[in-house]
Amino acid sequence: MSRNAESAKELKEKKKGGLHVILMDFRKNKALHIMLIPGLVLLIIYSYIPLFGLKIAFERFIPSKGIFGDQEFVGMYWFNYLFNMDDFWYALRNTLFLACSKLILTMLVSIIFAILINEVRRSVIKRTIQTIVYVPHFISWVILSGVFIDLLSPSTGIVNKLIVALGGEPIFFLGSNAWFPFTLIVTDIWKEFGFGTIIYLAAITSIDPGLYESAVIDGANKFRQIIHITLPGLMSIIVLMLMLNIGSVLGGNFDQVYNLYSPQVYRSGDILDTLVYRIGLVDYNFSLSTAVGLFKSLVSTVLISLSYFLAWKVADYRVF
Repeated sequence: MSRNAESAKELKEKKKGGLHVILMDFRKNKALHIMLIPGLVLLIIYSYIPLFGLKIAFERFIPSKGIFGDQEFVGMYWFNYLFNMDDFWYALRNTLFLACSKLILTMLVSIIFAILINEVRRSVIKRTIQTIVYVPHFISWVILSGVFIDLLSPSTGIVNKLIVALGGEPIFFLGSNAWFPFTLIVTDIWKEFGFGTIIYLAAITSIDPGLYESAVIDGANKFRQIIHITLPGLMSIIVLMLMLNIGSVLGGNFDQVYNLYSPQVYRSGDILDTLVYRIGLVDYNFSLSTAVGLFKSLVSTVLISLSYFLAWKVADYRVF
C-alpha cells in the first residue's frame, strides 16, 4: 500500500471518530503500549492496590485488628486534627518553599551552565565537564549526606574553617533554622543541575546554526546571540520542563531532608513526607499519617493533571 493510500485510510478512520480513533492510535503505537505493560503491572501492585489502605484515614486504626478488621469509623476526625496541627502547616510551608526554590533555581543554573558549555569549542573539555557535573545525579543522598555533614561541621568542616580563616564566625548549617533551608536548596542544586544541563544542551544543539551566522553578519556579539537566538530557541523546552515539574512540587525530596535534618530544624526543614514518616513510623499514629499522605496525594493529583494539561496546551506535549 502506498504512503498516500495509508494517509487517506488514516484520515478516513479519524473522521469516524470515537472508538475508531482510539483503535487507530493503538495500532499505530502498539509497540509503545506493549513496552508499558511491565511498568503498568508494577504500578498496579505497588501504587493502586495499596489505595485500599487509605480507609484507615477515616478510622481509629488499631493494628492488631488488621486493615479490614472491625475498626472504629471516625469520619473526618483526623483531617480536622491535622488542620489544627502547627507542625502540619510548618511542613506544608517548608515543602512548597523548598520545592519551588529548587525547581526555579536548578532550572536557572542548568540553563546558564548549558549556554556556557555550548561556547566551549574543544570537544574533549566539553565532554569532561559534562561528565563531572552529571555524576552527582547518580549518587545517593545516603552517601552525600555523610559528605556534607563532614564538610559543613561547625568545628571540623572545611567550609567553616575557611569562614573562620576569612575572619568570620562558624555557622551551624545543619542545625540552624535560619540556614538549614538554604543548605538544602544549594546542595540539591549542586546534585541535580548537571542532569538539566544535558537536556538544555541537547536543545541548544538543535537550533539552526544559520541563525547564528546571520546574527554575526548583522554584527551581533555573543551576548546578543544568546538573548535573541539561544534563549528563544530554548523557550519551548523550558516551558515543557517547568510544566512537567509542577506535579512534583509537594515531593520535597524525602531522601535529602531525612538524611540531613535533626529535631533542631524541624520547624524550617520538616516536609510533608518526613512528617508522614515521623507520625506513622515513629509515633505509630497510622491513621493521622495516612490522612497527611492522602491530603498530599490529592493535591499532587490535581497539580499533575494541571501540569500535563498546560504542557499539552503551551508546549504541545503528549505521552504519545
